[in-house]
Amino acid sequence: MYAVIVERVLRGAFAGLSAGDITAITNKLARDCVHTFIGEHALAGTRNTPDSIRAWYERLTSVLPGISFEIKRIRVRGMPWSTLAVAEWVETNSGVDGVRTSAGGVNVMELRWGKVTRVSIYTDTSALERTLARDAVAGHPDALAAPIADQGANRW
Repeated sequence: MYAVIVERVLRGAFAGLSAGDITAITNKLARDCVHTFIGEHALAGTRNTPDSIRAWYERLTSVLPGISFEIKRIRVRGMPWSTLAVAEWVETNSGVDGVRTSAGGVNVMELRWGKVTRVSIYTDTSALERTLARDAVAGHPDALAAPIADQGANRW
């Protein structure tokens, strides 16, 4: 039953983000959450403070307008004090130039008592880098910005 509840909560969080509400995600994160996105681009890096994670989601929705997620599968294992969840998804966005793109990816999340304590995001970074390059040509100031990453946080 617990796994079903966690899956429902995670689906709701992705649906909220798809509707443009970053708090649908950030409200599910523990204050000490570690948030990592692989690659070497404006969305890469590791964040471990609520402010930097919020800034990352603001950047995500800014450089990938209209971002939406189709959840393919969520798997949940463990107990409330130590839970592992994996969400497989396909993301679609418009880019600031209006060109629709899609890419698949996976979020690997650790939860403790219903709060996400760690999330690692893996996707097709080459497709993302192409979209960010188009965004830069279209004049978006954050498309080629340095990653939002906290000092002392691990980098990928």
